Amino acid sequence: MTVSVRDARTSPGDRRWIEGVYREYLDDLAPLNTGIFPVLGEIGHREPDLLARWFADSSARILTICKSALPVGFAMIVPGRAAPGRPAADHHMAEFFVARAHRRLGIGRTAVALILDRFAGTWEVQEYLRNAGAVGFWRRVIGEYTGGDYEERVANGEVRQTFSSGPARSRRR
Repeated sequence: MTVSVRDARTSPGDRRWIEGVYREYLDDLAPLNTGIFPVLGEIGHREPDLLARWFADSSARILTICKSALPVGFAMIVPGRAAPGRPAADHHMAEFFVARAHRRLGIGRTAVALILDRFAGTWEVQEYLRNAGAVGFWRRVIGEYTGGDYEERVANGEVRQTFSSGPARSRRR
């Protein structure tokens, strides 16, 4: 199995694929009842509006995750944000999704390592504490990638991992 990551902006087909699976992505988040993902119509948005914002944001890196060159997931990386008492990370994993039919095959883990190697620097990844699957995934993947050398904070219903990345850092090589 060959996993790769490519810029979604360079292929109209990738953008259409992301648009096609976006509902599945939202459906995965809906049961968390965080209040952050209301019915889009209730707040005056439509799915195409949100995706148009993603693709219009020049600071965001929108990536297509591929298995044997076919899209199976996506990721969005944005510049990190500063918070009281800590500097901004270079990169923040804003979105990460692998289609259900392609999960638990190592695709997500491999894609994360490719992304972290490609965008070397300090990272922040955040999950909702109620999303046990995401928390477990990120703890495993970041722990494996960094050899356990990362910081984690749990506050206000969120789990945040911070760490450094780059090709020399990857434990998978």
